[in-house]
Amino acid sequence: MATGKFRLKTNNDWNTIFFRFKQGKQFDIETSTSIQVPKGRWSDIKQEILTTKEVSFKDINVKLKEFKAYISKEYEDTKLTEKLILINSKWLKEKIDIFFNRETKNEEINENLFFTNYITSFIEESKTKRNRKGTPIKPRTIQHYNTTLNKVIAFEKFVGTKLKLTEIDLTFHNDFISYLENEQKLNQNTIGGYVDDIKLFCSNADKKGIRVAKEFKLTEFYSPSNKTKDIYLKEDEIDLIFNTKFEQDYLDNTRDWFIIGLRTGLRISDFLKLTKEHIDDEFIYKETEKTEFPVIIPIHKQVQEILKKRNGNFPRQISDQKFNIYVKEVAKIAGLDEQTEGAKMAEIEIKVNGKKETIHRKTFSKYPKHELVSSHICRRTFATLLYGKIDTLTIMKITGHLTEKQFLGYIKITPKEYAEKLKAHWKQQQQLTTA
Repeated sequence: MATGKFRLKTNNDWNTIFFRFKQGKQFDIETSTSIQVPKGRWSDIKQEILTTKEVSFKDINVKLKEFKAYISKEYEDTKLTEKLILINSKWLKEKIDIFFNRETKNEEINENLFFTNYITSFIEESKTKRNRKGTPIKPRTIQHYNTTLNKVIAFEKFVGTKLKLTEIDLTFHNDFISYLENEQKLNQNTIGGYVDDIKLFCSNADKKGIRVAKEFKLTEFYSPSNKTKDIYLKEDEIDLIFNTKFEQDYLDNTRDWFIIGLRTGLRISDFLKLTKEHIDDEFIYKETEKTEFPVIIPIHKQVQEILKKRNGNFPRQISDQKFNIYVKEVAKIAGLDEQTEGAKMAEIEIKVNGKKETIHRKTFSKYPKHELVSSHICRRTFATLLYGKIDTLTIMKITGHLTEKQFLGYIKITPKEYAEKLKAHWKQQQQLTTA
């Protein structure tokens, strides 16, 4: 039977503990554990560090005993595999690194052991992978995977340890959410998106037969979310913006794009790319970028007037970033000053390693409505204003929503507004009865 023994090779002020593993004439190998012990505090007979204030000797002694049991099991397991495994110094070094939570020089081992290494390989695979519909994974999705990876790396730095796939359990879940809430100052919906990715990574590893903590499957391993106070524009507000005169050309141009976004229900990535070629027989034809879903939209009267003003052309092209800056100015000049509950980006000071840093995070409060206006309001407004007036399926065919659940997430009518609608309906019925 193979035997293992720890020993020191030097007698300096600090000395490295080596581990020797041997079995008769089959092999006799030795390598460093990288654990150091102060001079005179190692017992070769007891195979442990003696009492000392210079290191956590009790914890180290426990780990050394656990390692001996671990290496014996790993060696015995090699006898059960069909694959020929060489028991040499490289094998022993890899086992030491794995046990003591260190990266090895074998990337395949690292990917099957450490969470961030696995995520990195998952992202690389995603670049050439296809989803269930047979289409490539979108760059935006891969970008979100990378952001999640960066958040996990930042968390590892915060807690001072490199996480294994077997450590992505409920304890990690709670600590990770707490870190993103309290240190990164992120909102619940953003955190939920990262947890969704983490569950995807763990599920993928599990399907490949890689050892993972199974707790990601539990309901307690939830993705946080909160009800967002997203705003939309009412018909009179859209008309106000449409009829406002803007002296500066860039604001007039932005206002026209804004009206087009509000009256088509397209995402900004789609409506800002509209050209004359997308028009045919009073309809706009566009294959959406995000879903590659073809939509046909009748041209609204206000959009017709914009096109007529521009000799049949759409407004001058601008970037998403400039649109979102200018559109707030457009809404302010148009007079959208009503105090409204919502969220906007604000500067927040945090401490990182004792140093102050300024970050930008969404903050919820009451603001003048023009400060909350952005490109996201277009699609939401379009769906909300039409909801209840025409059938839901028709609206979904235009907005490109594939499920009613997704679509209803865009409807932002408040309970009070529903009550006002019912009140107006009853009043209309009463007038018809008494007429």
